[in-house]
Amino acid sequence: MATSGTEERNSDAPDKQSVAVRGLRNLLHSRTFLLSISVVVAVAAGVVWWYATRWESTDDAQIDGHINPISARIAGHVSRVTFEDNQFVKAGTLLVEIDPADYRVACDRAQADYDAALATARAARISVPITKATAESQLQDARGGVATARAGIAAATGQLEAARARLREAEANSARDQADLARSAALLNRGVVSRQDNDRAVAKAKASAATVDADRATVDAARRRVDQARDGLVRAEAGLKAARTAPRQVAAARARASSADAAAEQARAALEEARLNLGYTRVVAPVDGITGRKSVEPGQNVQPGQFLLAIVPVEDIWVTANFKETELRHMRPGQRVRIAVDAYGRSYGGYVESIGPASGARFSLFPPENATGNYVKVVQRIPVRIRFDKGQDREHLLRPGMSVVPRVRVR
Repeated sequence: MATSGTEERNSDAPDKQSVAVRGLRNLLHSRTFLLSISVVVAVAAGVVWWYATRWESTDDAQIDGHINPISARIAGHVSRVTFEDNQFVKAGTLLVEIDPADYRVACDRAQADYDAALATARAARISVPITKATAESQLQDARGGVATARAGIAAATGQLEAARARLREAEANSARDQADLARSAALLNRGVVSRQDNDRAVAKAKASAATVDADRATVDAARRRVDQARDGLVRAEAGLKAARTAPRQVAAARARASSADAAAEQARAALEEARLNLGYTRVVAPVDGITGRKSVEPGQNVQPGQFLLAIVPVEDIWVTANFKETELRHMRPGQRVRIAVDAYGRSYGGYVESIGPASGARFSLFPPENATGNYVKVVQRIPVRIRFDKGQDREHLLRPGMSVVPRVRVR
């Protein structure tokens, strides 16, 4: 029995040794596995770190684009609407037509006013040289009239002096004849002369007196002619004074011509405005795009500035990505971007176009004022504009407002 117990103990020893060896081997295998796992984790962490340092991404991003509101520029009655919502239209496509009848009549009236103003302006321009020639002729005539009136005064004055001289001579002759008549009468009473001689003396005295009367009348007539000549000189000088306004008359004619030209320009501007208003009866698409927010129907009366529809040019779109300020350290315009679009599960290529001039908070209605004492440091976001590569959205699938996740390769 003792021998069998000893043998049993001897047989258990190798089993314990094998268990210990197996345990050691397992421990070695476990350490190798853990080391392998550690190496894999370290490599993965390195890859993640390397990847993270080469790319920056954000989910605070969306597609942006222009939204062109189309409004009426004139008041009128809508006669035709040629589009529906969500319809692609080309630039220049007729969208809405306003009844043009009233504006066509206004255009015709403006054309008639312009033609009349042009005719008036042409007549005013033609009158300028005519007025100049007439005024110069009147000035020359007035100067000649003054010279003639002065010559007439001189002639009338000479005639007056001659008449006065003749009157003095006639008065002297009449005085002499009257004296002769008195002597003849005295001699006749004494019988020294004959009655015939006395009659001759009487006749001669009467003739001398008549000559004096005639010469006095001639002097009065000559004096009146002098007065008339002086009156003529006054009229001629007044005419000369009026004729000397010739430059002002010409200037007035030119001013009237300029005023007529200005009136013609006003009429031309009114005609152009009427033509523009007539053209505004046709509302056309200013850009290529898709229509939306239709708010006009045939038979509707519209007013200037009234909103009719909106056009979204889907070919001119970009991404606005709001990156944290800490993510912009290595970001520059021109860097490549991959843009994942949530709606289609597709990725598009692009590039950084520009970085915003300020944070979104600065552009808000009430920007923060840190000097008030309630400052709390918050990581700000800066808008970054990202452009799509040309020719990627041939089906026009992308729309403004769609959510995207851009990844910018910064290194």
